[in-house]
Amino acid sequence: MTISELKTDRLLLRQWRDSDVMPWAAMNADPLVREFFPQVMNYEQSAASVEHFRAELAARGWGWWAVEVSATGEFIGFAGLDPVDEGMPFRGVEIGWRLARSAWNHGYATEAGHACLDYGFDVLGLAEILAVTAIGNDRSRAVMHRLGMTYDPAGDFEDPSVDGPLRHSVVYRIASPRFG
Repeated sequence: MTISELKTDRLLLRQWRDSDVMPWAAMNADPLVREFFPQVMNYEQSAASVEHFRAELAARGWGWWAVEVSATGEFIGFAGLDPVDEGMPFRGVEIGWRLARSAWNHGYATEAGHACLDYGFDVLGLAEILAVTAIGNDRSRAVMHRLGMTYDPAGDFEDPSVDGPLRHSVVYRIASPRFG
C-alpha cells in the first residue's frame, strides 16, 4: 500500500520517522497539550502510539499523519483521519489533530484539517467526516468551526474510554460537497 502524503502551503503530512518520537513524547508529556485527555503520556506510551500510527498508515495508506512545517522540516504534531473507535455510540471516520504548544495560533491545525477533509472527500469518497472532543475544548471546537463543521448536539455523549469531567463529549459533522 502506498502511503499518501498531504501537502499544503506550509505543511507536510507524512509517515512517521524515528526522529519524531522524542518531540511527540515531549508533546504528550505536556499537561496543556493533554488538557482534554485523561492524563499525559509517558515516553513508552508515545513511542507505542507512533508504531501504531505507522502500521495503520502502511496498511491503509492514510490515518494519523505526522505533521511538519515544510520550510523548516520541524515536526509539530499529528493530524489525520481514522475510523471511529469501537465502543463509541456512532460509526464513521473521524478527523483530528494534536499540535505542540509552539505550533498553536499559527493556523496549522485548520490548514492540516482542510487537507484531511479534501483527502477524505476527494480520495476516499467519504460522504461525511466527524470530529469529537471534550465539551470544554474550545480551541479544537474553534478549529472545527473554521473547517466548516457543524456541531451536532444530538450527538453529545459520554465517552466510554474516559472517566471524570472530560467524559462529556461533543460531535461535529461535515458532509461531502458531492453528497450535500
